[in-house]
Amino acid sequence: MPTVLELGIADLAGTRFAVSPLQETERAIRLLGSRETPAVNRPWADWVRAELSAKPLRLPRLWPLINTGQDHIPEFLCPAPAGQRPDIKDELARLRATPVEAVRGSLRRVFETGPWPDSATDLDGDPAGSLAEIAAEYAEFFARLIAPHWERIQSVLDADITYRTGLLARGGALALFGDMHPDLRWADGLLSIEDDNKDVQRVRMGPDGIVLLPSVFNWPHMSTRKATSSQTTLTYPARGAATVWHALSGVLSPGVPVLSELIGVTRARMLDTLRAPATTSALARQFAVTPGAVSQHLSVLHRAGLLTRERTGRSVLYQASELGLALLGQ
Repeated sequence: MPTVLELGIADLAGTRFAVSPLQETERAIRLLGSRETPAVNRPWADWVRAELSAKPLRLPRLWPLINTGQDHIPEFLCPAPAGQRPDIKDELARLRATPVEAVRGSLRRVFETGPWPDSATDLDGDPAGSLAEIAAEYAEFFARLIAPHWERIQSVLDADITYRTGLLARGGALALFGDMHPDLRWADGLLSIEDDNKDVQRVRMGPDGIVLLPSVFNWPHMSTRKATSSQTTLTYPARGAATVWHALSGVLSPGVPVLSELIGVTRARMLDTLRAPATTSALARQFAVTPGAVSQHLSVLHRAGLLTRERTGRSVLYQASELGLALLGQ
């Protein structure tokens, strides 16, 4: 039976996209606590295990609240982002400022039918102190295990939003939601997510529409908060999520050696890297060359039809075109 969101005109008018580092961090922690790791994110999970074997990371407050064994967590742990691309520090400041009544109400909704973990009991007794410790654990997890990859993650999320806003402009909500996920249906003002629930689950809508959040770590699932004091969020798998971890695999595409003879080693490797979208500055850091040198290579590859480029905010994202991927043997 589906999870259902009933959208009125005001809800549709307020619906927007956002990229949230806090959202991705929460999903990454949940991913590490799951029994199986989806293939797309397995390179990251393997990298994390190697990192933690050398230097462990403890999350005594946060881990029991996120990996609850249920399909939902206390909603204040990951409120809807306030802007399109908030900084992790700003999101954690909002978390620390969660009103006491919101904290306690959410804890009771999640743990009312089961045992309370110690961190939930402590949070109920001292919300301000516990929230500060939770925010610190979030910050350390992000700094160690997400931040080294955040530029690539953010580029993929930005590229997904650019693609979907184009769908919205050309075909409206029907085109937008129809292309987002195989389990998502839009009809007669109802947005439905097919899932394993025995009964229809209706989402208690928050104010001002839905925040649509592309995600790498939520792949391949789509999810929404059943109840929230902030805006309702709808998290869906970003297009091209698998390309984020290409650098971790250490495996070049099969066409790179031959392509290197044709267009040069640097351009062939740059094209291979651009299976995931990236900016000029990101490529300059990765290849240890100047942005001007990267721009020259990108200009040649783009003129040859091997790259596409899309503007997102003040940045331009480059990505291998269908022809470029064909030459790489993908």
